[in-house]
Amino acid sequence: MNTFFCADACRQANEDIIGSGTNYSIYVLIECPYPWDYNAYESRYLPENLEILMREVSKSQLSVRFLLITQNQNQRQNNRKILIYEKEQSSFVSGYKKYEFDVDSPEKIAPVIQKYLAGDNLDINIQENQIRDMLVCTHGSHDKCCARYGNPFYMQAKKTISELGVKNTRIWKASHFGGHRFAPTMIDFPDGRYYGLLDGESFKSILLRTGNIKLLGGVYRGWGILPTCIQALERELMFRHGWEWFECKVNFLDIDINSDRTLINTELAVVKPDGSRYTCQGRLVKDESKTIQLKGSCDATQNSEFIKYYVSHISFKIERKIIEKVVVNPHKKAS
Repeated sequence: MNTFFCADACRQANEDIIGSGTNYSIYVLIECPYPWDYNAYESRYLPENLEILMREVSKSQLSVRFLLITQNQNQRQNNRKILIYEKEQSSFVSGYKKYEFDVDSPEKIAPVIQKYLAGDNLDINIQENQIRDMLVCTHGSHDKCCARYGNPFYMQAKKTISELGVKNTRIWKASHFGGHRFAPTMIDFPDGRYYGLLDGESFKSILLRTGNIKLLGGVYRGWGILPTCIQALERELMFRHGWEWFECKVNFLDIDINSDRTLINTELAVVKPDGSRYTCQGRLVKDESKTIQLKGSCDATQNSEFIKYYVSHISFKIERKIIEKVVVNPHKKAS
């Protein structure tokens, strides 16, 4: 019997988990009751037409991630919800735009997704409200740590949301989205940020966006709209700005990686909530002291290297406000 738990090994190694928030342009979240197979595409309550579509899209070059979600194991099997999170298309982005659909038959899920991916007009219940969706991986058939740590955390987080009376926030059990060894692990939409090694205190801080933001250093995996290798720079900006950072927008401008991936130069433009803008240039260097060899999952047969980076240099160039306030003197007569 395999008694190895990858999440325990991660904790024992004191791994710095930044740089593990995977980057996709589109997330397609499909409500589906348990059980979920190791390969989510083969789960019992997914119709054949949807399974075929998911496999076809996965073989394509599209940056699309399919995930199964559920809130109630005893939910009705026919009525399903589809959430599609699409990365914002403007130059400066803060996360993802949401489309939400309800269908009364599992066989209707695939046609909705096909229409969306084809760019066709969708004529059913499109919602673009401000509901926050938090996904906790509980996919125990894929990795046992996600059941061992994910399920209890999900129940605790759900209770916290209820007790604090937080509105417009839903929490979902989700299928595998990477990072077993960081269980319990979570994606927070619509911003698309990843977290791991969570507990009640850190979840409450994320939920309410309060407290000492540097305490997130141990649970923050990275912002999924950015390449994983520069997410350590974004974390540094988060520490500098505080909770205001979650209201900022960024434009990823440039990246230069040397041949052995030990040195990265990158550039981001940032717009703050007040409309002021600056450009950030950062240099990231491979951190030999934190780069580790670990098993990436409970069933892994050998260790893998996980490269870590630190920010060795950071500089800022302040630019003009892109949103300028015009002050009119009411006492001045028009000429």
